[in-house]
Formats: sequence, structure tokens, C-alpha cells
Amino acid sequence: MITSTPGKHHQNGAKHPMDALTLHRIHFGFTITYHYLFPQLTMGLALLIVVLKTLALKTGDEKYDVSARFWAKIFAINFVLGVVTGIPMEFQFGTNWSEFSRRTGGVIGMPLAMEGIFSFFLESAFLGLFLFGEHRLSRRMHWLSAFLVFCGSWFSGFFIIVTNAWMQHPVSYTVNAQGVYEVASFWALLFNPWAILEYAHNMCAAVVTASFVMSAVGALYLLQRRPGDYGRIFLKLGVVAGVISCILQIFPTGDLHGKYMAKHQPAATAAMEGLFHSTKGAPIAIMGQPDYETQTIDNPIAVNKVLSFLIYGTTSAEVTGLDHFPRDQWPSALPLLFYAYHIMAGLGTYFAALMAVAGFLLWRGKLFTARWLLWPILLSWPLPYIATTAGWMTAEIGRQPWLVYGLIRTSAGSSTHVSAGNSLFTLLGFLGLYSLLSILWIILVYTHIQSGPNATHHTEVTLA
Repeated sequence: MITSTPGKHHQNGAKHPMDALTLHRIHFGFTITYHYLFPQLTMGLALLIVVLKTLALKTGDEKYDVSARFWAKIFAINFVLGVVTGIPMEFQFGTNWSEFSRRTGGVIGMPLAMEGIFSFFLESAFLGLFLFGEHRLSRRMHWLSAFLVFCGSWFSGFFIIVTNAWMQHPVSYTVNAQGVYEVASFWALLFNPWAILEYAHNMCAAVVTASFVMSAVGALYLLQRRPGDYGRIFLKLGVVAGVISCILQIFPTGDLHGKYMAKHQPAATAAMEGLFHSTKGAPIAIMGQPDYETQTIDNPIAVNKVLSFLIYGTTSAEVTGLDHFPRDQWPSALPLLFYAYHIMAGLGTYFAALMAVAGFLLWRGKLFTARWLLWPILLSWPLPYIATTAGWMTAEIGRQPWLVYGLIRTSAGSSTHVSAGNSLFTLLGFLGLYSLLSILWIILVYTHIQSGPNATHHTEVTLA
């Protein structure tokens, strides 16, 4: 994730154009943020599709098979766009960030290669079987193909998280005479505690995204009074998955990850919370505007002693503030970090509340006719994308000014032979190309949802 840096000034007060480092950061930040819009849905849907296939196998009800087939096509659309937008990021390691690749390739190259060789091919191969082999495989074998797509998708996410976790919390490495980092223990790299916590939190977020999307489609069908049970099936599964994933997203995964970050990246935690000064019984700022110059929070809405309790389990503990660290070790773009974190946390709270109400009405048998709640469920589907984007911005901006925390600064990892002009030119090209891809995605997904599961079923019957 990339953040911009303040422009340098001429003596006459005019600004220089953005330098190459800033553009490299913006470039990679844009491409990775756009790319992750697709995998988060596919990883979450992979699990829900397995649930649908399991229900089909257990009950023998064809509606669950049709539902799984319907969502598999949305999965496939997102999978293809995820692949298309993911490939340029691999190249950017060698173009925009060649020094980072040279020094850390011996470490991060291993999990990235495993992601491509094992996970991606597992997912893509069995996705083909799942999409086109339903009438050629037995019901159990077709269920197995769905399960292996799920495994490939989640293994892929794990290896990517392992790479990112090493940048956040480097473990098990040695440095050779050329200043190149190498793996000391493969298993220690793979089971980096930061990776385990980050992976659990991230995958819960992916299920939240998928559950909200599935719930929204179910709510849409019910509001449109479409015939059939598919609206109820989608809404019920989406709400059940949403309740579970929203709870797990907050506790224990979010809680444990936050405490681990406070221990190993205290400057990032202080910046996220807008805590400029070390404080015993530190309050948690629910809202406010951080003022970098005066080191205060303007117009704060805070709850006393809560931050100390959340991190250390006691209201009297001292939480380290930014004043404990040199200015050059403060996260860059501090206000953006503060806002990103609070957007993530605020939306996470909203998700849990909305799904709790929906779950209660589902239990009481009143959800399917509660139009006053179906509308918020329908309109909330984009919010998990905003929350996950804000979450990743929190993690990556919080790590700044380090590219590999405590080892390599961001300024030392970029390519020196790629000019600002070249980086800006390709960034503008990606902006245009990804705008076209966005239009294509909207058309394909909208058309498929409006056609509905019945159209998918009739197509399959005709082809069979």
C-alpha cells in the first residue's frame, strides 16, 4: 500500500513535481487496491459455495445445486479479473521496486512461488472441473471439486499473507555479505505469528464481503418479489455466515492482531489511535481530527481508559504514544492512517450490528418480510469493500516509513532507473484500463444477477 509524501519546495515557494518514489508508491498502491476488490469476494464465496454444495448433497434438493452454480459464475468472473489485475503487481516488483526485490527476493520469492505453483493451479484447475464437469462427475466428486477450489483459494491467500507478514514482522532470516536477505528456517517463515493472526483476520473479512454480497442479492430478489426460494436461500446463508464472520472479525482475530501489533509496532498503534503522548489509562478516540503539528486530536469523542483495557486488559496500563519515537519513525501520512483505521473499525461495528438484527429476525422467522431491514442489507453490499480497503491501508501505512519493518526503509527499496515520467505514464495507462475493466465487471455481474438462478438452471438443462 502506498502513501504520498509532501512535495519539496523551491526557494521561491513553487513545488517540484512528484518524485519517482512517490509515484512508485501511488502506482503500486492503486494496482494492489484495485486487484484486491476481486480476491476478497472469491475467497469468501469459495466457502459459501462449498456450504451450498454440502446442503445439496445432504438434502438432495436441486435448488442448492442451482444456487451453487449461480454463485460459481460470479466467482469465475471475479477470478478472471483477479488474475488479470494481479499479474501486473508481480512485474512491479522488478520494475518499480527492483532494489527491494534484489535484497529480499530470497525470502519473499519462496511463498510467492508456492502461491503460484500450488495454490493458483489447484484453484484454477478444479474451478474448470466445477464449472464444466457437473454432468460428467458424480455428486460427491463435484462436491470435491468445489472443496478443492476453496482449498486453492484459501491456500493462495495464506501464501500472500505470509509474504506481507514478513514485511510487517520479519522473522527467520539471515543477511549475506551483499546485504541480501535469505531464509533461515522455512517453517518459521511460514508460521510467522504475525502471518497466522493476519491471515485469520483477513479471511474473516473475505467471508464478511461474500456474506454481504450474497445477502444483498437475496434481499434484492425478495424486494422484487421474485418467484422461487432463491432469495430466501441467499439471504439465510448470507446472514448466518455474516453473523459468524462479523463476530470472529472483531474477536478473537481483530483483538489478537491488534494486541500483537501494539507489542511489535507500537508507533503504528499510537498513530492509528491518534495517541501523541504516552498515557496511563489511555482513552480510545471514537471520532476526531488528528492535528500533526499541535499533536492533538481536534473535536474528539473519546471513552476514557478503554484503549489501555483493550491492549493490556487493565484500565491503568500505560500505552506508548508517538512522543516516545523519533519523528523519522512516525508513520507517514498520519491523518490518513487515523481515518483509515477508524473507517475500518466503524464499519466493522456497523456490520456486526446489522447482521445481529438480521440474525435475530431470521431466528424469529420475520426476516423475509421485514422490508425495513431488507433495504439496508441490499444497500450495504459495497461497504465491506470500503472496510477491507481501509484495513489494508491501515496495515500498510502503519508500517511506514519501513518497507520491511525495522530493516529496509521504503526510500531504499524503489527502482532508481525508472523515472517519475515513466511511472506516471504507466499509472495513467492502468487507470484507463482498469476503468474499462470496471465497466465490464459491472455489466457481467449485473446481467447475471438480473437473469437470476432460474436462467442458469434452464441453460444447464438445455445443454445437458
